[in-house]
Amino acid sequence: MNFDILVLGTSSATPVSNRFPSSQVVNIYGTPLLVDCGEGTQLQLRRFHVSFGKIRHIFISHLHGDHYFGLFGLLSTYELLHRDVDLHLYAPAGLKKILWSSHSPVKARELPFPLHFHALPGRGGVILEHKNFTVEAVPLEHRIDAWGFIFREKQRQPNIIKSKIEELRLLIEEIVKLKRGEIVERDDGTVISPEQVTIPAPRPRSYAYISDTKYLPRLAQILSGVDVLYHEATFDNAYKQKAEATYHSTAEQAAMLALSAGVGQLIIGHYSATILDMAKFYQEAKAIFPNTILAYDGLKISIPVPRD
Repeated sequence: MNFDILVLGTSSATPVSNRFPSSQVVNIYGTPLLVDCGEGTQLQLRRFHVSFGKIRHIFISHLHGDHYFGLFGLLSTYELLHRDVDLHLYAPAGLKKILWSSHSPVKARELPFPLHFHALPGRGGVILEHKNFTVEAVPLEHRIDAWGFIFREKQRQPNIIKSKIEELRLLIEEIVKLKRGEIVERDDGTVISPEQVTIPAPRPRSYAYISDTKYLPRLAQILSGVDVLYHEATFDNAYKQKAEATYHSTAEQAAMLALSAGVGQLIIGHYSATILDMAKFYQEAKAIFPNTILAYDGLKISIPVPRD
């Protein structure tokens, strides 16, 4: 059961020649979820062989252009391709006004497919309940309203020990009950408990995407124990005051949050064009949280199934 993250863009607001603006694809059990949609996202989707048609859910963290300007082109392409399946858009309420405006580059009311708009809740909370996972919105602190997203795999049912199926001649309906944690009682008085024939499923995996925000120590509790954390790191320590003034974070601050939250791995991205020495920038984070990696366009991370 795959749980993958594909980074499509790692740049902040100012365009640079070798990095696209913010966008990612989180793929859980074959369900691709598009997270942010900066300019050129659809080009990156093609470049990294992500099927346009399979995307049913798009999440926009906030309404700064480097996080949603690519949405107009993507929706236009869907129209040209005669898309006919539903699309769900989870975004700040203001985006609906933009998309439904008579001046919008995309006339949302005229699209040939149903576009369902879900305004992000001010207090956060679960915004998507899927059979295999949930998506939670997390309020951040930026110059405008902004949210992060946490993707959590649901706890799977325990696995039946294969040798027990033949040994106890388990019927399909009995297997279903045992996997649900129910006791099986047979007509002959035989009682089979789940503990006899099952082993626990691996613990659920999780991924957190923390977009533009100032350093928020309070997020440590919300992010506690996530397997992989992507956190914006727009500046290095030389620009710490600018980070504070613009409600962004530094690489060091992202690492401090990762450490206090006890996450498994930290990915930093959303780089300012002012970052010229990536090695120094990287070391500022790694010195605090060793399991840190630098995001780059095309980076793919697979969260392994836990063995503990």
